[in-house]
Amino acid sequence: MADLPIRRYEGPVCVVTTASELEHAADDLRQESVVGFDTETRPSFSKGESYLPSLVQVATARAVYLFRFRGLDVAPLLKNLLERADLVKSGVSVGEDLRTLKQVFPFDERNVVDLGTVARRCGYEQSGVRNLAGMFMGVRIPKGARTSNWAAVRLSPAQVTYAATDAWICRELYLKFTACGLDLAPKTRSDPEQRKTGV
Repeated sequence: MADLPIRRYEGPVCVVTTASELEHAADDLRQESVVGFDTETRPSFSKGESYLPSLVQVATARAVYLFRFRGLDVAPLLKNLLERADLVKSGVSVGEDLRTLKQVFPFDERNVVDLGTVARRCGYEQSGVRNLAGMFMGVRIPKGARTSNWAAVRLSPAQVTYAATDAWICRELYLKFTACGLDLAPKTRSDPEQRKTGV
C-alpha cells in the first residue's frame, strides 16, 4: 500500500451553505442513479464523550457536495436522498453512519450498499475504504484530516479535500465492483450481516 500513488479527488466540490447551492445539489442528485456516501464526526478523545455527525458527503458523477448541519436546513434533502429506492448510496461501514445520522433527523434508508460487506461476502478480508481503494483502484487515499475538528465554523481546504475524496472513492469503487461482476445487491433486513451493520 505504501508504494501506491496517492490519489485525491480533484473535481468540483460544493460546501453547501446557501439555498441556491442546496437547489443546485438537489438538481444534480435528481440526475443520478449512484452516489458515493460518507459522514464525518468530530473526534472524541475522552472516555464517555461522543458527538453526532457534523458533515455528510455525497459524490455524483459531476461533483461532491458537503452538507453541514449549520444554519441551512439540509435534512429534507438528505432524507429524500437516503429514502430514494432508485438511487444507490454506496459507502463503507455505513451502518454506524446511518445509526448516528438518525439521531440528527429521522429517515428510512433504501438501496444503501456497504462496499465493505460486499468485499467480505466475496472473500476479501481487508474491507476498509483505503484497503479497497488500494486493491481495486491501485491508489492510496491519504488519512491526514480524519481526526480533525469537523464541527469547526469553517472547514479547512485539507478537510474539504479529505471529505470529498472519501465520498468520491466510494462511488468509484461501486463502479469498479460492478465492472468486476461483484454481487452488489443490498442485503435484506432478515440477513444476519444486515442486522449486524444496520444497513
